[in-house]
Amino acid sequence: MLKNKLIAVVVPCYNEELQVVDKVIKTMPDFVDLIIIVNDKSKDNTELVVKNYIDNDKNSLTQFTKRIMEYSDNPYDKATNVFLEMRKEEEKYYIQSEIYQTESSKVVLISHKENGGVGAAIASGYKYARDHHIDCTAVMAGDGQMDPSELESICFPVVDERVDYSKGNRLSHRSAKKFIPKIRYFGNSVLSILTKIASGYWRISDTQTGYTAISLEALENIDIYDIYKSYGMPNDLLVKLNIASFKITEVPIKPVYHVGEESKMKVSKVIPRVSWLLVKLFFERMFKKYLLKDFHPLFLLYMIAFITFLINIPMGIKFWSHYILNAEVMYGHLTLHLFLTMFSFQSFIFAMWFDMQDNERLYEEQ
Repeated sequence: MLKNKLIAVVVPCYNEELQVVDKVIKTMPDFVDLIIIVNDKSKDNTELVVKNYIDNDKNSLTQFTKRIMEYSDNPYDKATNVFLEMRKEEEKYYIQSEIYQTESSKVVLISHKENGGVGAAIASGYKYARDHHIDCTAVMAGDGQMDPSELESICFPVVDERVDYSKGNRLSHRSAKKFIPKIRYFGNSVLSILTKIASGYWRISDTQTGYTAISLEALENIDIYDIYKSYGMPNDLLVKLNIASFKITEVPIKPVYHVGEESKMKVSKVIPRVSWLLVKLFFERMFKKYLLKDFHPLFLLYMIAFITFLINIPMGIKFWSHYILNAEVMYGHLTLHLFLTMFSFQSFIFAMWFDMQDNERLYEEQ
């Protein structure tokens, strides 16, 4: 516990039989009350290795009670009954799994029956923590690439109830440019810029780090089952948190590489896929937060900017093709093309400025 708050750590694993026990479970700080290992249908002996550890683990276990919400005949509780039905309906969207635990160990193993991806594994862990009313739930990779000594600093902003989501920031470390592999540093930087625009958290960086902590309130108010199932999960979660107006912060952490981990991420494939995801998430945030939930002029400004830009494309193509081919140029078309270009750009800049102003309150500087 930290300040009388229950702490859980979700550890998504895929083929980590050599790392997960020695580099993660055995190095976990004592204040962690529950370690949730999610085996995402590994092809190696990850499941067997973790089960053997659980069987021989005699650590005193904090007793957790799963919250059971019951239906009510009270006419004033009809909304609660509908909510319970929604929770039941959500079950089918999670990866089917089996849970292995003992009364003496604080390690719980959730074994997926099919491979779902790192996001799906974290979603299963989040669901278990939410259902057992854990105050703060962190995420650490199963490959030992996150320093356990930094877990406390990741969790404290959430435990202190200053924010609902805390994430590590490796890019703030002085060695980041030299120590992080160049292709990863470049890919992370590109996706971080796009995530600022998509999520509305304009002051964040290192959006791809998986070293995070989240509050129980946040887990209860976002659709855990709908979290993106692959490597775009951190980006998707940030958008969900912003739509729900949750406050976040970043904690400086060390970049860790070459500790025996084997990367399963192909940067050349991940960047295009996550970039397209971020485009879709941007429009999802605009419609849900600034049109349906709480209307704001920035929605109109963004939409005007994009519509004007699309209208201007064929006009620009026509003008520049005529210019390059030395054909007759209609200066009326040129004037309209320049006007639409400036109008679109100006609308986008004003929308971005409004967006920054509105979301400043949702970020806390450490």
